[in-house]
Amino acid sequence: MKLTTAACCISLLIELVGFTTCMAGQEPLPFRKAVELALSNSIQVVLNRTTETAAYETYKEARAAYIPRLTVGSDVGYSHGFPLSLEGGAPTLFNVTAQSSVWSPALSRFTKAATADWKASKLQTSDQRAQIILDTASTYIELNSWESRLVILQAEEDVARNVESTVGQRVKAGVDPEIEETRAGLVDAEVGVHMTEAKGAIEVLRLQLSQLTGVPAASIRTLRSSVPGLREEAEGDIAAEVTESNPRIQAAEQSALAKELRARGEHRELYPSADFAAQYGLVNSSLTNYEQFFRPHSFQPNNVTFALVIRLPFLDNSQRARAAAADADALRARKEVEDTKNKAVLDAVKLRNNVEQLKAARRVADLRYKLADNQVEEAQIRTQSATGSLREMQNATINAAERTLERIRADFDVERTELELLRAEGKLESWVLSKQ
Repeated sequence: MKLTTAACCISLLIELVGFTTCMAGQEPLPFRKAVELALSNSIQVVLNRTTETAAYETYKEARAAYIPRLTVGSDVGYSHGFPLSLEGGAPTLFNVTAQSSVWSPALSRFTKAATADWKASKLQTSDQRAQIILDTASTYIELNSWESRLVILQAEEDVARNVESTVGQRVKAGVDPEIEETRAGLVDAEVGVHMTEAKGAIEVLRLQLSQLTGVPAASIRTLRSSVPGLREEAEGDIAAEVTESNPRIQAAEQSALAKELRARGEHRELYPSADFAAQYGLVNSSLTNYEQFFRPHSFQPNNVTFALVIRLPFLDNSQRARAAAADADALRARKEVEDTKNKAVLDAVKLRNNVEQLKAARRVADLRYKLADNQVEEAQIRTQSATGSLREMQNATINAAERTLERIRADFDVERTELELLRAEGKLESWVLSKQ
């Protein structure tokens, strides 16, 4: 009987929930490969890396203030009357200037602030990488889930159409009333709705995964066995784990530290500082009239000046106001860190509880699936022995397929929430890189 054959197919597919769809002639896209492609293809990751590079160069700029800056040039010019200066120096054929900071309490704090900003930018890049991994992993697993559902729905559709055809023949023969044909057609239509939903979801998810990885959507096929296994039980103090390993919290802390150091630097701009400065200039006596204003035979074409320039700030109200504003900015940043930490810990606790609840729901779905599978076997035996009705066989087969879909959905809900929890704990990337 066609119905019995279709029911056997449904029963076999129920046992193969982890079945991986793969069209002939097409290689599946492994999970880790998809994540690697998404990271290399992400524009946001590239932008974050440029920000990280800019922060590193800013740090190098601050540190380089202790290294003498050399300038070589020429201020060739003509002078008449009392010799005036050109941009603060005498007209020279050749000159060399050097300047560097020797001791500056403010600069040391600004350098440390630049270091903290650089670290914060690196952590922000890590946080963005984690978000890309989460988006890719969720999309990949959801696509695999829908592909598995589609296989079950196709078998369910075959059963519904076989039943509808068989019932139609029985109605024409006068064995069953016409209402049975209507009921069979309704089941077929409901399965068609689910099929349309599954195909639409697969098309959208393939397009989304294509945009993330750069792989053509038509060639994307998932491979369930390539997805690393998720942990079964919650471990450790989640608040401590989130605080220590969440890159978003760490980046906020580094940014706050940078603002605190910068505020200290603004205050220390009011402290004494010392710079080294030196200059050499070769003055051409034929173009200048310097000798007319100096003691005879005292003029020298080669001139050198060097000194330790000491500054003692005495009254600078604008700098005091700037330092006070920096203090307020640092305080705000520190409070934002606390807020970020509190929200992250709260979200992680909620996610862990959601995982436990979804695992309990998955257990229920597993039991319903097993019960439905047993009911299919019982209905098959009764149908073959002529003690069961066609309607009973149809209902058992369709119910088994529905329970299988429910099980697949429950699996995906648990996995998606687990991924979000790994993201909150800062362990998502290490999970992707874990051995299969």
